[in-house]
Amino acid sequence: MFAAQDWKDYELIDTGGGEKLERWGSIVLRRPDPQIIWPLVKETAPWKKADAHYHRSSSGGGSWEYKKELPERWTISYNGLQFHIKPTSFKHTGLFPEQAVNWSWMREKIASAGRPIRVLNLFAYTGGASVACASAGANVCHVDASKGVVQWAKENLQLSGLGDRPVRFITDDVFKFVQREQRRGSKYDAIIMDPPSYGRGPNGETWKLETDLYPFVESCMSILSDQPLFFLINSYTTGLSASVLKNILALSLGSKFGGDITCGEIGLPITASGLHLPCGILGRWEA
Repeated sequence: MFAAQDWKDYELIDTGGGEKLERWGSIVLRRPDPQIIWPLVKETAPWKKADAHYHRSSSGGGSWEYKKELPERWTISYNGLQFHIKPTSFKHTGLFPEQAVNWSWMREKIASAGRPIRVLNLFAYTGGASVACASAGANVCHVDASKGVVQWAKENLQLSGLGDRPVRFITDDVFKFVQREQRRGSKYDAIIMDPPSYGRGPNGETWKLETDLYPFVESCMSILSDQPLFFLINSYTTGLSASVLKNILALSLGSKFGGDITCGEIGLPITASGLHLPCGILGRWEA
């Protein structure tokens, strides 16, 4: 497992009973997690004193119960990068801390490349990867269909003191954007993607990861430069094996460029038990 071990402003304190107890800076949140199918041994004081608790609804969705008044949003840091944290109505906070393992890897790859690197970040959310790549000196194109999270990503870039870096923020359907980049003849040295399990486009187009991921990866290969640096796929789709990502990358990137492929689970260490919580999978191709 690739575990994000070196956080200081984030901690996965404990898990159990379908929930996780986390510290985000100085604020402690209690949230559900479908991977936590083991019981909570004891609801200790830290669990009871969580600053906010997200309760799922039997009819779908859920809501936050606040034990005290919290700021609308607050800031946490990771190795010089800064991010706004805000509890959302869908239980999320605007950041996936396990992705720090990828941020560190990408920063090292870009910094050691010895040449200018153009990065395309697709399904880019609030820009953790975009900020990380920009901090290492890359020229970044950040694409997401949600106007709100693109704005959040812009704020994270500014917050990290990187507002002058060459980062282009695009609010658009990622599939249509890639098609336009093909027609324009645009090229990128690295591509990052975190595709959903299922999605629907603005004109009723449907996306199903099981049938559409491989064709989309092949489509993205047409906008890779002649000397690509890396290609990263993240997935939170339940039941999708890391070996599937390995096979996809081997049949596409590996067949054309050779290189090395690394796949596996990503996760977070649990302070109370010493165990690790699985948080999805990754597939990395690198030259």
